[in-house]
Amino acid sequence: MEDWTVLLVDDEVEFISALAERLTFRGVKARTAANGEQALAAIEESHPRVVLLDLMMPGMSGLEVLQRIRKGYPDIQVILLTGHGSTREGMEGMRLGAFDYLMKPLNIDELLDKLRGAVGLA
Repeated sequence: MEDWTVLLVDDEVEFISALAERLTFRGVKARTAANGEQALAAIEESHPRVVLLDLMMPGMSGLEVLQRIRKGYPDIQVILLTGHGSTREGMEGMRLGAFDYLMKPLNIDELLDKLRGAVGLA
């Protein structure tokens, strides 16, 4: 089992639940949050090494959550998710300090490579 935790943040609860299961099956500890507010509370509580963060969520946007993470938790790596076929928001997130970004649908092996890269294992 990996010695770090990833926080999965997406308003599509079924998606992140299934993804958390798939990552856990592969030895990665995963927690979930369904919105930005839950994500920030989970970060405060458990301080994950990596946050996989959806850009398009109701309420607090992914970019706003990213900015708060960068300000309060500069050691946490953030990988952004976008499912709308646009790389513009992903590139903006990189400019704001994200480690990387991925497009939905996710390839689990590519995700694992990005996660390990974010924690310095790749």
